[in-house]
Amino acid sequence: MSSELTRQDVAIAGHTGDVATAKQGFAAGDPDVRATALTALHRLGQLTDEDVRAGLDDPAATVRHRAAHLAAQRPGVDLLAALGDDNWQVVETAAWAVGEQSEVVELADASLSAVVALATEHREPLVREAAIAALGAIGDERGLAAILAGTHDKPAVRRRAVIALTPFDGPEVDAALERARTDHDWQVRDAAQDLM
Repeated sequence: MSSELTRQDVAIAGHTGDVATAKQGFAAGDPDVRATALTALHRLGQLTDEDVRAGLDDPAATVRHRAAHLAAQRPGVDLLAALGDDNWQVVETAAWAVGEQSEVVELADASLSAVVALATEHREPLVREAAIAALGAIGDERGLAAILAGTHDKPAVRRRAVIALTPFDGPEVDAALERARTDHDWQVRDAAQDLM
């Protein structure tokens, strides 16, 4: 029966209190149904850390992406594997989620190192931007060099890097902000001006 569930069935279950149908969605062959099951259970207050971990291990990137998004509110879920996912959208969301988790728990060294590497090495600018935002939220000095490197990246990444400098100070931060005040991109200039 669960394989016959549609995405709509599971979404409606999330709005009508039908926990059983939402849970059945996990067994569906369609990854969109499985991803919707995660959201439905979250909406019903029935989502567990184990459910999110199972979603992060799903073979479908759609489900892993949804699980990474939901992990932002679940500091007990380790996102280290998701930071190395082969789908860049999963990686981007996992990096953002790590920054959100850091407001509640201290980030493990391995996860911090992974986010730093993403901020400087990932080929996808949106991943670098999300990782830099996470490093700013984390506020750990070990991420400062990656944030400073981001001030030389593409405009959207530079803007995010300037904002991520908020918790930091020192001569290198001052120099980066001063340089950003004359950036070619007006949003980068505005962000720097706001911080100074």
